[in-house]
Amino acid sequence: MAKRRKRGDGGVSLRKDGRWEGRVVVGYDDKGLPVTKNVLAKTKSDCIAKLRALRDSIQAPAPEQPKPGILLGDWLDLWYQTYKKSNLRPNTQMSYERRIYQHIIPALGNIQIDKLTTNDIQQFYAKLQQGGRLLRTELYGEGLSDQTVRGIHTTLHAALDKAVAEKLLFRNPADGCRLPSAKAREMQVLTPEEIQRLLIQAKEDSCFELLLLELSTGLRRGEICALQWDDLNLRTGELRVQRQVHRVKSRLVASPPKTKAGNRSVILPAPVVNVLKAYKGTVNSRWMFPSPVSEDSPRDPAAVRKRLQTVLERAECKKIRFHDLRHTFSTTALEHGMDIKTLSTIIGHVSSSTTLNIYAHVTDEMRRTAAVKIDQGIGKAEIQPENQAVLRKPAPSTFQAHKGRRRKAGTGCVTQINEKLWEGRYSPIWPDGKKHPRNIYAHSEEECEKLLAEMIAETRTEIAAEREHLKAG
Repeated sequence: MAKRRKRGDGGVSLRKDGRWEGRVVVGYDDKGLPVTKNVLAKTKSDCIAKLRALRDSIQAPAPEQPKPGILLGDWLDLWYQTYKKSNLRPNTQMSYERRIYQHIIPALGNIQIDKLTTNDIQQFYAKLQQGGRLLRTELYGEGLSDQTVRGIHTTLHAALDKAVAEKLLFRNPADGCRLPSAKAREMQVLTPEEIQRLLIQAKEDSCFELLLLELSTGLRRGEICALQWDDLNLRTGELRVQRQVHRVKSRLVASPPKTKAGNRSVILPAPVVNVLKAYKGTVNSRWMFPSPVSEDSPRDPAAVRKRLQTVLERAECKKIRFHDLRHTFSTTALEHGMDIKTLSTIIGHVSSSTTLNIYAHVTDEMRRTAAVKIDQGIGKAEIQPENQAVLRKPAPSTFQAHKGRRRKAGTGCVTQINEKLWEGRYSPIWPDGKKHPRNIYAHSEEECEKLLAEMIAETRTEIAAEREHLKAG
């Protein structure tokens, strides 16, 4: 049996051209793949000798001592610009830049990297929690949240890890730091009565379709703002989610979802599709929810968040985040029997375990409903009066929408010219992309409102016919 060469000595083989080739691994590239060098000789013994000489010449040198004098601020800037920035999405770049240039460098940037201690970093985190907030202190207090401090630690730790790999440090001083606990933000869910009130008020405030779609799909705020009419099949009800909108340095940017699971399709209920069909006739934009300022742009997610707060207050609902509407959809879906796997796919989670971790709680309503159904189905028990509410739909809300001072979008405006004359004006955008105002006049406000509504209906019919004519042409 041939004697095997020792591991690391390389290999020798006879080529087709009659020469011997020796090959040895000299290192590994950034992807972990081996990098090799080779030698050639006429005889096997000469090849082994050349291979041994090559191997001896490339033996790893002694470990270098850390280079003194490099400031942490200089290293962070080099690390971010060279190793990280090109691999990050624009909004993630903004997060890194805030952490590095607004927090870490001003506090620790003048310390030499080889003299940075765990205590320095721990004190830095404590100061961030006490008074590290730079903006909106009147709303959120002086200190940064635990989640933000943990994010700053993640960035600093990664930069110092790279410094260890580059032999600038023997060890990472951020390894021993104690971090704030990772507390999940409290989840809030609207009750069925609150959902009804929210949608009633949304009709008055011209955001009914957006909020109805959100409560029917659980889309993220950036995802629902990025929807285009081409994403919706009005015949089948299939809605494709394939982009999201976010703000980067005062500019709205549409980009693909962060994960593969974010690219997904959702089947809408028929009533929701019917609402969107009627709504489409009032929109002259490729965006499903265009900006009120420019129909060529999607709606700003920040504006959607602010509008929700106004609608919630007027609808007498508790104050929640827009993301809590996503939780409301998910919780409602689970209460109505949807399985975790299906829900995970609809809301775009990477795995079902993520969905389980977020919605592991079983609501009191779900437990009560399950108990009543088991008692009725297995025990053949009569439904008790106190349990009838569990099994029936909530009664229609008697809530009356708050009438704001501003008129609803698409209803024109009414102005009093003098004591006996009123003017109604409607300025829709026609298929040519321009506004063509139309006016009517009446001797009373009531008569003016009536004539204006009739004119708006006629104008919308003309606009729809014009669009069909252009499509046919």
